[in-house]
Amino acid sequence: MIASRSHGWVAIVAFAALAGAAGCRPRPSYSQAEIDRHVMLQGLGPGFLLGVATSAYQIEGGNHNDWTDWERGRYPDGRPHVADGATATRAADSWNLWRQDVTALEELGANVYRLGIEWSRLEPAEGAWDEAAVARYREMLAALRAARPHAIAPMVNLYHFTLPGWVVARGGWEWPGAPAAFASFAGRAGEAFGDQVDLWCTLNEPNVYATKGYLSADWPPGVRDPKRAARVLAQLLTAHGLAAAALRAHDRVDADGDGAATRVGLAHNVIVFDPASRGPLDGLVARIADRFYNQAIPDALSTGRIRIELPMEVTLDEEAPSLKGQGSLDWLGLNYYTRHVVRAHLDRAAPYEIVVDPARPHNDLGWEIYPEGLERVLERFARFGWPILVTESGVADRTGAIRPGFIRSHIYAVDRARAAGVDVIGYMHWSLIDNFEWSHGYEGRFGLYAIDFAGDPRLARRPTPAVATFQELARNIGLLAK
Repeated sequence: MIASRSHGWVAIVAFAALAGAAGCRPRPSYSQAEIDRHVMLQGLGPGFLLGVATSAYQIEGGNHNDWTDWERGRYPDGRPHVADGATATRAADSWNLWRQDVTALEELGANVYRLGIEWSRLEPAEGAWDEAAVARYREMLAALRAARPHAIAPMVNLYHFTLPGWVVARGGWEWPGAPAAFASFAGRAGEAFGDQVDLWCTLNEPNVYATKGYLSADWPPGVRDPKRAARVLAQLLTAHGLAAAALRAHDRVDADGDGAATRVGLAHNVIVFDPASRGPLDGLVARIADRFYNQAIPDALSTGRIRIELPMEVTLDEEAPSLKGQGSLDWLGLNYYTRHVVRAHLDRAAPYEIVVDPARPHNDLGWEIYPEGLERVLERFARFGWPILVTESGVADRTGAIRPGFIRSHIYAVDRARAAGVDVIGYMHWSLIDNFEWSHGYEGRFGLYAIDFAGDPRLARRPTPAVATFQELARNIGLLAK
């Protein structure tokens, strides 16, 4: 076994950047033979949401926000903020090549596409609305609706880690006015796109943003302060509630005729965070991380009360009026990739180590591939009562060799959870195409379609072997002809 050290109680969360906890039930364990025999999504029809996800900043190119500034900077030791000094200046150029992305979606047989709209592009200055950007997004959305062999429902994500410069100048998510400003943006988006969009995702992974930006300092604004991290997380939750209300008020058009003009959710990033032993200290570390990172968000969304705690660091407990009343969620999105196994120490400065088993499969970024964890988190979060969408699940795999098996094993987890009674209404693979992977630059290749960023000026979308696996899923539920 290989162990990597951490740096303080705060790093319990910051190092993981995600969290989950071991439950009391026996852990599932899959065999390859079981997965190989399994017929994926058997018994489901085309009403199941089967698609892929992307983020505006990671694929569009041509954006200007807090990340474009961050990419130019370096840490005090001289290291660039982004691996190899990469930038998203062009990224996958989907702002111009979006028709190729629609063609790829049609080839896959997807019936839903979770895509971002960039706040800084649509509202580059406070109150200013870029009608040319609105028109381009509307063209994209209309093409999805007109796709063949069937319509592709757009799920529009409003916030995926990037902020307009005018919001940053006021303090970013620490600005008291940020939630209201975001809600105003959401309302205008509802007006602009509601006739084509019924599925809305307000925020992507607020827990990742708080830990990466305010605990580990890997992302802008590059802060290490648990009190500020807790405040930002609370602000994001408040913003979600206000944005959900704004969407319901301003999008009253039922675009697909199913009787619901708006179905609003949030994408919550989760990871199984297992203690390395049955010892009480290992269990304590896992519970602390889980309570802060995994549990605080759905608890707040369910109860309307935000409780955030890191022992010896910060405790926040406050009412969240924007989360009360009608309810801000129609569905809960879960983004799942990996797990961490933790061994605790008595030293507060380094209270744990992440235990890495070299015998377990890992992706190109060193993340353990643990499909059983998806079944565990689906069953866990089903207890809140919301329908669940897997809004992201994917693997960094430059060669493309392990992605087909990754999809099969994680769909197997979905099907086992459904058989146990979990209301899983969809699965979205991350990602449609290779993209700019934040601080990893272009090193994390998650696309069903590969892009040669260095060698191909056309940025052609080239199918990986997993395209055939995804098409098998689509055929199994009647989205593609057999």
